[in-house]
Amino acid sequence: MRVVIAGAGLAGLSCAKYLIDAGHTPIVLERRDVLGGLVAAWKDSDGDWYETGLHAFFGAYPNMLQLFKELGIEDRLQWKEHTLIFNQPDKPGTLSRFDVPDIPAPFNIIASILRNNDMLTWEQKIRFAIGLLPAIVRGQKYVEEMDKYSFSDWLKRQGVGERVASDVFIAASKALTFINPDEVSSTILLTALNRFLQERYGSKIAFLDGSPTERLCQPIVDYITERGGEVRLNAPLKEILLNPDGTVKGFLLRGLNGEPDEEVTADFYVSAISVDPLKVMLPEPWKQMEFFQKLEGLEGVPVINLHLWFDRKLTDIDHLLFSRSPLLSVYADMSNTCREYANPSRSMLELVLAPAKDWISKSDEEIVWATMAELEKLFPDHFKGDNPAKLLKSHVVKTPRSVYKATPGRQQYRPPQQTPVANFFLSGSYTMQRYLGSMEGAVLSGKLTAQAISDSLRGDNGAIATSVANSSNLQTLTRPPATNAATA
Repeated sequence: MRVVIAGAGLAGLSCAKYLIDAGHTPIVLERRDVLGGLVAAWKDSDGDWYETGLHAFFGAYPNMLQLFKELGIEDRLQWKEHTLIFNQPDKPGTLSRFDVPDIPAPFNIIASILRNNDMLTWEQKIRFAIGLLPAIVRGQKYVEEMDKYSFSDWLKRQGVGERVASDVFIAASKALTFINPDEVSSTILLTALNRFLQERYGSKIAFLDGSPTERLCQPIVDYITERGGEVRLNAPLKEILLNPDGTVKGFLLRGLNGEPDEEVTADFYVSAISVDPLKVMLPEPWKQMEFFQKLEGLEGVPVINLHLWFDRKLTDIDHLLFSRSPLLSVYADMSNTCREYANPSRSMLELVLAPAKDWISKSDEEIVWATMAELEKLFPDHFKGDNPAKLLKSHVVKTPRSVYKATPGRQQYRPPQQTPVANFFLSGSYTMQRYLGSMEGAVLSGKLTAQAISDSLRGDNGAIATSVANSSNLQTLTRPPATNAATA
């Protein structure tokens, strides 16, 4: 069957890959001149890469890791030491580590918490452990029921002190969802915690050895095109054309550079674009359907990613760091963590500003200035004195609507991949799957969409896809190495 997919982000490309595996012919249409969607990257005039986000891969990403294995590119993941590293705002320039020993889960995570005395007292550790018991014992059903509470509210209900949220989970919440614990649904963080507690290497982190566009997206495109599929850039979707019965007749592409509009037809159609542009693109007859009306309950969260190049090394740490800054979320010195970006004498910091809602409309200069003020606290030895570090150049990448904003109550608005329109399907991390809006969620959604299309041809009406979406055994986890396999 011929399937047209709008959007060449991870969801659209993964959907096309698994449709190829099922014997179908996908045609992926991307409006921009770059692959990747929310993981896109570009080269500047100096040949340096800058990206839409700081992309870290977790051991608890089974579908992403399986995709790397199927593409034969597992060696492109640079696995870091199994630890989580936090800045200590009250002790500028010092770090607190949660070193995870190589023993079975959940004892490895428990040991890492018990051995850290910088951020939590023993009383706080015990209260948090007791509070987390219902999520561990009662499983995902309990976790889903907690969507009505923010994570801060959930912590209070469990008798966990506010300091636990402020010391640990503000950083974690901003890193995972770009919003604070008092805004984020408890389901999101509890799901992540469950994965980390259930998988021996679930919280282990890897970085890609180069840009996501070249090192991840392009291999998927090669896989698709080598097997008869097609991926087209500069092919913006203008309109979804309908048949008299309300099914899709075709995708109308906007002609560029004076070219006429083009209609692309197929047996099935997939929207793999973000939920915000999809809501604008919906045909008027569909807007009257309850299924599509529920999409109004979802919206993307603003995200700002910064790249700052300095005239010297600021740190030799080869890992992701949680800033615990009121302005910043996570950061990494990509000259240490990424093989292609390596530089032995200069640092390139990549940082996520979150929450970004109050900053998205500000100028790049204002954003860089505010970030530099925070860096003076994170690296006091390098920005004070007679010879402070100099900023050589910067890039600010703004995404006004990124992954869906995971506030309490959003789970009920996340749609399945199969819609009431017989030949139209959805893909994207905002659709219903067990992960949050993330690279893993995008890849899983693409896989589920491909499965739903195959199921519809067999008359299964998405039953199998729904079963897969709710399963905890979606793929055999390709486990990351037990020791650090990263190279600077």
